[in-house]
Amino acid sequence: MNFGDGINPSPLLSNDEANLQSSAIEQDAVSALTLTDFQTIDLPSWRHPILSTNAYLSRLSSVFSSRYLSFLAIDNFALSGGVMSLLWSVSLPLFKELGISASRQQLYTTMIISPFALKPFIGVASDLFPIRGYNKRYIALFSIFLGLFGCSMLLVLYHTGSASAAVSQGPASVQRLADLIVVCCFAMNLEVATLEIMAEGKYSELMRLHPESGSSIITFKFVWSVAGMILTQTYVGPLSDKGYFHVIFWIALVLLSSPFFPTLWGWIPEKKRRIEEQGMAKAGCCGILFDRGLFQKKKTPFIAIAMSGLAAPLMSAVSTYANLGIGLVCLCFVLLALVATTYAVFPFTVFRITLGMMLLMLCRIRLTSGLSYFYTANSKCLPDGKKFICFTNFITVLHQYNIHRPFVLGPQFSYTFYITLTGIIGSVIHLIAVMLYQTYMSSWKFRPALMFTIGIGSLATIVDLIIVMRWNVAVGVPDKVFFLLGNATFENLTNILHAIPMSAISAKIAPPGMESAVFAYSVGIGTFCFMVSNLLGSVIIEWSGMKTVGEDCNFDNLPYLIVVFQILVPLLVGLPSTLFIPNVLQTEQLIDWKKEKWYEDETTDPDQTFDSDQEAINDEVPGSQDEPLL
Repeated sequence: MNFGDGINPSPLLSNDEANLQSSAIEQDAVSALTLTDFQTIDLPSWRHPILSTNAYLSRLSSVFSSRYLSFLAIDNFALSGGVMSLLWSVSLPLFKELGISASRQQLYTTMIISPFALKPFIGVASDLFPIRGYNKRYIALFSIFLGLFGCSMLLVLYHTGSASAAVSQGPASVQRLADLIVVCCFAMNLEVATLEIMAEGKYSELMRLHPESGSSIITFKFVWSVAGMILTQTYVGPLSDKGYFHVIFWIALVLLSSPFFPTLWGWIPEKKRRIEEQGMAKAGCCGILFDRGLFQKKKTPFIAIAMSGLAAPLMSAVSTYANLGIGLVCLCFVLLALVATTYAVFPFTVFRITLGMMLLMLCRIRLTSGLSYFYTANSKCLPDGKKFICFTNFITVLHQYNIHRPFVLGPQFSYTFYITLTGIIGSVIHLIAVMLYQTYMSSWKFRPALMFTIGIGSLATIVDLIIVMRWNVAVGVPDKVFFLLGNATFENLTNILHAIPMSAISAKIAPPGMESAVFAYSVGIGTFCFMVSNLLGSVIIEWSGMKTVGEDCNFDNLPYLIVVFQILVPLLVGLPSTLFIPNVLQTEQLIDWKKEKWYEDETTDPDQTFDSDQEAINDEVPGSQDEPLL
């Protein structure tokens, strides 16, 4: 997601005077860009991939600044696609080595990703409290230092032999080490989440100003994220198989440091704020300012957005470290409070869309840890043996041919296969899915696009069911072949096809003047619902009685969980939930803010564009007279 030349990206929630200056020349140029221009020139084509891609990038650079595009590329490649993918992938072998069960591992994973639910709080803080005149730069730099500190501590805590030493000392030692690992990973993901929201506020703002661009900006972000994922997955699996986790953390340290200089040099364009501005006041030492005027004007949504960002990590911590049952009850109350707050604070259209997105996220209950532990279970957990294969009546004949055939009770995938090989194939499928979406589905309306992806997404999980039931082995198809052809391709394809319209909806519901905060609120609620579905999955795995570590593991109830929570619930809840989403084209505005008149100043024209970003770029040159580099 990306923006650029000819636009003055002011602070995420800039004051009205800074936000609403416009250039008549740019206004004419923008109005000249038609929907056809973006569909026929901007989007890469299968027929002419090189020429169309060059035209696509050229048009992006002419409309959105090259420095900002470069920052987005670095951020998504190194952090969103690199560090976040690394932490997500390495958590499975890391916690399995410590003997952590699947249910507990899913709780830890939820806590590790909870910084992304903090995005609303981070967005509000950056908008209201400029540091040394900048809303984004120094908050982003602070998060980089925090991420580097967390990774450095992880390198100190976890080295070769740490897991075996902790296991030999008993469960208490394992618990302490696991808790410290989670805290360090939390700090690393906090950097990823902060830099994401610092950049995402801009494309939300500019997608509203340029609705004709459709999802083309989303495509740019996904391509760089997937490229980072591919590179990350090439080494995480082999290094995990050998137990070289400290090498993985050294690589993470390099990735975490990569956005430092682009952030310091102001590649996220913003105009410098000054104490002389109306409503601006000092908030303490270190050059921190407080935009009191903006806060007073939009106090209620600011407070609601900030509180929603703090709720999810706190509830996740309660669920993980105190009591899972109490945490889930609290999460349900917070979820209802978020629904009520959205209804009370925002226009009804925003409430309706947000409710639909919440239901779409909640209906996808995660059983990720249970499936991952099954696929990677070793011979002690799921030993080889002879077992009668039970089938439904319509394939009873197959039973006659395979009844005495020895087979493996579990696939016993290595991490090199499960993380690296399937991950790379899945990432390539992601790229193909992005191209397919841009070519064939970007012209669809939101509602049928979501219905289609929900339907095929539910069908994709049948692949997991077949492998868990061992039906593929019965007909002579090896686990690895079936997994690669099914799970690694089909499921990854459906996941990305679903993610693109969801991301576009989050960006398009942001109102004028509050693009960053409301976008962060939308994304934060989505992350919160994702965490709730993770915690529900953890409870379901534990409740099912599955044994996922040690010897003689038991995954007997896993097929039933797949059918109910991965196939039936998404279809029964997800499909009706799409009716809450306006049935408009993805290149159209979801909300007519002129009609809503929500927090709109009498002198404000929501359709005005920002003036040239040359003044902001001049202010951003590091080392200027009024500002030292650090």
